[in-house]
Amino acid sequence: MNKNSNIYQILYAAVMVLLVGTVLAFIYMALKPKQNENIANDTRKQILSALHIAAAGDAQVKETYEKYVIQDLLVDKDGNVVDSASNVAFDVQMKKNVKLPVAERQLPVMKCRLDDGSIKYVLPVYGAGLWGPIWGYIAVNDDGNTIYGANFSHEGETPGLGARIAEQPFQDEFVDKHLFVEGAFKSVAVLKKGQKATNGAEQIDALTGATITSRGVSDMMADCLAPYEAFLKKLQGTAPAVEPSLEPAAIEQVTDDNQPE
Repeated sequence: MNKNSNIYQILYAAVMVLLVGTVLAFIYMALKPKQNENIANDTRKQILSALHIAAAGDAQVKETYEKYVIQDLLVDKDGNVVDSASNVAFDVQMKKNVKLPVAERQLPVMKCRLDDGSIKYVLPVYGAGLWGPIWGYIAVNDDGNTIYGANFSHEGETPGLGARIAEQPFQDEFVDKHLFVEGAFKSVAVLKKGQKATNGAEQIDALTGATITSRGVSDMMADCLAPYEAFLKKLQGTAPAVEPSLEPAAIEQVTDDNQPE
């Protein structure tokens, strides 16, 4: 075949595209399990951080996680455990989950035991910041009310402004805050200094220059934690105790602007 002909050049290009595509697909499939494990380990680190636990290193993340997270649970809107299979809570995709009507959402809970024997319950939250999704994990004491720790992450918030939700000083502000006030669920409001949550929720100061991201944290706390009200009340002892029965298998706020960060 004439190598200078159009047919030859077209066939040559098609073969090369096919070969390169095959090689890239093979590499992608070969690396995907490792990529998935890295993503899972990053999630484990975030959950451990909400418990004030730092994994010794990447190789120990899963081992550390499995030491402290003793059970995965899915609960319903009435606070009943509907599933307790291994990783059933860890595997819930919150990005898709929060788009569902509240009554149809899965409510994942990670039950944890710390070195001192105390029990904590980690609940995931997911919402929107200024430039993209934000998410986090809230560790609640076994009184079903007091926040033990929090961890927040983001996809693309402004460095030095909204991105500070991922920094320890902001996250520590949530420690010892209460989700219930006088027996009623209120969540925790993130507001600018001088503002008050109209529903009486406990509050922390918003990040300076990050009004929208701070409001996003406040909104996702209210939206994602409210469905757990019955479960948390059971932990408080104001409803029947929570016992797994299966075998393993928006806060209204006072605001004065809509300014961007």
